[in-house]
Amino acid sequence: MEYISVFDMLKIGVGPSSSHTLGPWRAAESWIKELKAANLFDDVTSIKVSLFGSLSLTGKGHATDLAVLLGLYGADPETVPTEDIPTIVETINKENSLAFNQEKEIPFTPSKDIIFNSNFLPFHPNGVTFHAIVNHKIHSSTFYSIGGGFVVKEHETHDDTDHPIRIFPFPIDKATDLLEFCEKEQKKISEIVLLNETLLRFPEEIDAELKRVWKTMLECMYTGCHTTGVLPGGLNVKRRAYDIHQKLKGDLPYSTPEEWLQTIRKTKVRFRQIFKWVSCFALAVNEVNASLGRVVTAPTNGSAGVIPAVLMYYMVIENHKADFSHIKRFLLVAGEIGSIFKKGATISAAMGGCQAEIGVSSAMAAGALTELYGGSPEQIMVAAEIAMEHHLGLTCDPIGGLVQVPCIERNSMGAIKAINAAELAMETNPEDVKVPLDKVVNTMWETAKDMNSKYKETSEGGLAIGVNLADC
Repeated sequence: MEYISVFDMLKIGVGPSSSHTLGPWRAAESWIKELKAANLFDDVTSIKVSLFGSLSLTGKGHATDLAVLLGLYGADPETVPTEDIPTIVETINKENSLAFNQEKEIPFTPSKDIIFNSNFLPFHPNGVTFHAIVNHKIHSSTFYSIGGGFVVKEHETHDDTDHPIRIFPFPIDKATDLLEFCEKEQKKISEIVLLNETLLRFPEEIDAELKRVWKTMLECMYTGCHTTGVLPGGLNVKRRAYDIHQKLKGDLPYSTPEEWLQTIRKTKVRFRQIFKWVSCFALAVNEVNASLGRVVTAPTNGSAGVIPAVLMYYMVIENHKADFSHIKRFLLVAGEIGSIFKKGATISAAMGGCQAEIGVSSAMAAGALTELYGGSPEQIMVAAEIAMEHHLGLTCDPIGGLVQVPCIERNSMGAIKAINAAELAMETNPEDVKVPLDKVVNTMWETAKDMNSKYKETSEGGLAIGVNLADC
């Protein structure tokens, strides 16, 4: 059975899109590894890149071409200083030359050597083919960015590229599998997930990585709440998190993201203020994402604001004594719920519309919050189901192909729905529930297959054609 780690679902990378930015970036890295493994890299004299389908149709707005450049250059999306990205790209464009994996210079003109093909390849809507001239022969390799930063070749599974085949103590394919293990072992969902993760990492490594994920989320919220201006891309979308934050934050001093969290705990909040704080956190993350900032795919970049916003809500509003133990449980549960959707449906907007991104992230956050509320494993599944049920059919029709409108606001709505779903689940007897989580996962996938392709991240329908760039 395919195993998807929590850290596969919660990846650190650069915005604005996991499928259209992080995926092609990782594909370029994988191609370089292929060339090296075949002893071809040193003899490459020129390269071209062909983008297909959704990667082509919304590639400019999603910075797909920039991601390909950065991957070919050998920059790591987890560690490259985001402030260096414009300089790297500008140098390549200006000199028409690429420091291929920072090892050798080859001629490369992005405007000519990155080719946008609007036709779709049969295997998946997000296809990218790399071509290299080696000893006067063309060597080509095609990769598919299948959502959430996952990259595969045709007929490969996730396990083929990431995790060796192992016998995990609790193989989970569906929600019912997870519930059966919880019942049999008398353990929480987070405990079951942790036991699986220990087959891949030592416990201290798991804690260190989860802390790194949360640190990235917190810093992202902090940056978004303290940055003004207009987002890049031509839509002239004004950042809103800063102004909302200024009205909410009070006068207590702070100088770090950690101190900031503590000061928020001391602010006076009413119902409206809670809504505004949650929205502020979500907007902040996705404004950073839209400006090629560093975020955590959760499960995608376009939906990266939901989980941090809900977790931050718990930390600063719901439980002022919350610490890393709560963060750990939240992220473990969220990651497992996301993997259930990925196995049973999709987390790619190019395959399923925005229900596959915001809907899944809301379900992940709702279930995770319910565990922290003290809900049973059954109630956690109820929360995830409620959150997704009310995102079914949500289209992906970004204006100008940018991850801005309606994407940024949708993170705010997804976070609020997640909190509401958790509250409803806590007041629900799971025995009375009519729609189990596995049924809504299947329904989301069937809805995705029935959805018109123009509403699947192509910018060929809905708001994307109803509102023109000229109107903005």
